[in-house]
Amino acid sequence: MHSRPVVGLGLVLVLLSALTFATSPIFARSLIDAGWSPEAAVIARVSVGALVLAVPSAIALRGRWSVLRRNLAAIGLFGVLGVATAQVCFFYAIRYLPIGVALLVEHLAVVPVVLWMWLAYGQRPRRLTVAGSVVAVLGLVFVLDLTGATRMDPVGVLWALAAAVGLAGYFVLSERIDGELPAVALATGGMAVAAVVLGLLGAIGLVPLNVNFGEVSFLGEPTSWLVPVAGLSLVTAVVSYLTGIAGTRILGARLASFVGLIEVVFAVLIAWLVLAELPTLVQLFGGVLIVGGVVLVRLDELRGVPTVGGVDLPSPETATTRSGS
Repeated sequence: MHSRPVVGLGLVLVLLSALTFATSPIFARSLIDAGWSPEAAVIARVSVGALVLAVPSAIALRGRWSVLRRNLAAIGLFGVLGVATAQVCFFYAIRYLPIGVALLVEHLAVVPVVLWMWLAYGQRPRRLTVAGSVVAVLGLVFVLDLTGATRMDPVGVLWALAAAVGLAGYFVLSERIDGELPAVALATGGMAVAAVVLGLLGAIGLVPLNVNFGEVSFLGEPTSWLVPVAGLSLVTAVVSYLTGIAGTRILGARLASFVGLIEVVFAVLIAWLVLAELPTLVQLFGGVLIVGGVVLVRLDELRGVPTVGGVDLPSPETATTRSGS
């Protein structure tokens, strides 16, 4: 049992991780509004983050390079789907949607995870999981406010849903990768793969890599492009991952996953205070339903993780690192 002061430290670290993750749309929006393509913004974020986290990753591995080698294929898939796809699609989504709305839609990732586990592993969802999934989908209806005066750009909604699929892949792959691979090494490898893949796709012209090395507008003030890039890479990647990993090791993945849900609240509040973007009451109600649905699914996970052939199946809970927003 952890002592109360240690648990308190764990809570502070996980909350700090959620808060710093929640600032990523603000930094990204500044770059995108200045002409950066979402792909270029993601490359800036993950390449710097991977470089800074390379040393902590090497320390965590303690010379066990064989662990890294046998997980190279899984790390590659994790980087492409869980990091590059999730982040690029989310950054495209905030081009068309308010940040809070895009993040709420992305958090529907729990639904495709449940469906995947059912179709791929025959893990039929229990009643509480089904109820949580239905509540989350119902929340999406209210977030989109389909019958109200607010009209969501369908392009943005599709990008946000694609980000949810990428985030779902992140959750599934996080749990399937070798448990001997340190979480910080997985995060670093995933970010490095994402940077390389997006860079290669940009080099051959398959994705746009537009950048603007002039002044950008950040928090309503003109500033150097280095400011949002530093914030996006150092604050929302390095600080977020390190505090999230440290906090999760103290609290455990399950408790940390519940505390981490406050990231949505932080993101909505930051977007309101900084960009004057506040979802309508109907959308906020839908957001409550989405978060409530995720909570129900995760509560169901507390009843035990099913196995196939003695191997634990992945569960739609937050792993020790995140990458979607």
